[in-house]
Amino acid sequence: MTTRRDFIKKTTAGTAAVTLGSMVLPTWANARILGANDQINCAVIGVRSRAKAHFLAIHQDANAKILYSCDVDDIILEEHNAWCQENIGYVPKVEKDFRKVLEDKDVDAIFIATPEHWHAPMAILGLQAGKHVYVEKPCSHNPYENDLLVAAQKKYGKKVQMGNQQRSGKTSMAAVEDIKKGVIGDVFKGEAYYSNNRGSIGHGKMIEVPKTLNWEMWQGPAPRENYRDNIHPYNWHWFKNWGTGEIHNNGTHEIDICRWALGVDLPETVTAFGGKYTFDDDWEFPDNQQVTYTFPGDKFITWTSHSRGIMKPERPGRGITIYGSKGVMELSRNFYKLYDLNGNLLKLENEATTSATLNTQGIGGLDVDHVANFFNAIRTDTSLNSDIRDASVSTMLCHLGNMAYDAGHTIQVNTQTGKILNSEKAMKGWKREYEKGWEPKL
Repeated sequence: MTTRRDFIKKTTAGTAAVTLGSMVLPTWANARILGANDQINCAVIGVRSRAKAHFLAIHQDANAKILYSCDVDDIILEEHNAWCQENIGYVPKVEKDFRKVLEDKDVDAIFIATPEHWHAPMAILGLQAGKHVYVEKPCSHNPYENDLLVAAQKKYGKKVQMGNQQRSGKTSMAAVEDIKKGVIGDVFKGEAYYSNNRGSIGHGKMIEVPKTLNWEMWQGPAPRENYRDNIHPYNWHWFKNWGTGEIHNNGTHEIDICRWALGVDLPETVTAFGGKYTFDDDWEFPDNQQVTYTFPGDKFITWTSHSRGIMKPERPGRGITIYGSKGVMELSRNFYKLYDLNGNLLKLENEATTSATLNTQGIGGLDVDHVANFFNAIRTDTSLNSDIRDASVSTMLCHLGNMAYDAGHTIQVNTQTGKILNSEKAMKGWKREYEKGWEPKL
């Protein structure tokens, strides 16, 4: 059966095309060849909140230009245009249909800051249109998309960076380098945590879709649901049809740094505990959660999430602690601290510029460095700090945490593929249902 994303072989041009809706996007026809000093033309898709950090980071590069602001909500676009004029000094072209952005041969790179159910499908379409892709975390809504995106990058050869910007932090890089040198001995544990006090999202009421919102395009690959008053623009995070819960929303960052510091990939086992304790509302994920990952070599990572209720004893709202046989490291987006086993501070390094830790925009110096790394990789074909092949592994850990929680027992994992060996129930989360004709494919 032919879907809107099936390839159409063009025998005369010798290239493939991908279809979506009524539009045909010719693969590679839209790609420009960039030199080391060429301007990189960008489009940002999804511009309400996190995208503000993208705009400011792109604007720091004197040889980069934002051609498009793309969103499906007129109110968000109107506010964003005013913000652009004030903060970057110009207003990019406005487009509500991202497919038209992909058709523009002048666009070199797309930045994706949409709801999570769009991340991988949109990134894949971007690659098929010959664009480099900066995709916010998590890079996928489910493991199937995770694998598909990695395969797409390999097939089309463009750069794909995930927005886990702490990978570009100078202090985080220094900490990992010190670990490799053995400053805390043999590392064995990574502790990742997040603490917030989110309010109730209530019980949504079905209402008429606002005339300013293209609800059909907003849903895209997700099975259709009626519009309710507690979904858009932020609470989709807590609905399984569109979001992936706190472990992806924030845990991706800290779990990723733990995995990097410990030098591990996919885990052998995953155990998840938790539940929804605080409010009777539509929230569909645990609001407090503990996940433990075990790895070869007796290493393990823990993820502790308090979405609704601040952790005590009080500590920063988010962070990472790495334990070794000779010492301990404490990491955040803004500093690196080294301790001996008695808890004495031996070393402190701060980031040159700070980054926000708990708001939804997360603006700061890490974004500037991460985007600069992305642009440098495009211009000079150098390595990315969060290449999608590696970033997808950290994303997979978060998927496995959700799958272990849903299964209700410890899951055993194939460390080569990420597939679960002992639970058909958990494997039901490997791939989602897609709206007919919208399933992403290569």
